[in-house]
Amino acid sequence: MMSTPLDPIVSEFETQEQADRYDRWFRERIQQSLDDPRPNVPHDEAMARVRAMVESNKHLHSSG
Repeated sequence: MMSTPLDPIVSEFETQEQADRYDRWFRERIQQSLDDPRPNVPHDEAMARVRAMVESNKHLHSSG
């Protein structure tokens, strides 16, 4: 089965089949997140966690 090639200026995917497969995966991930019963994390707290992970990784990679 041949898939329709996509223009690289318009799409990051080489074929429509790849784009469709990514779209399905992405929508599944969003639905999983919406269905997750855990409480939401406020934006500021999420960003603080990310900054802490980045700093921790900086220290791990600079101490070698």
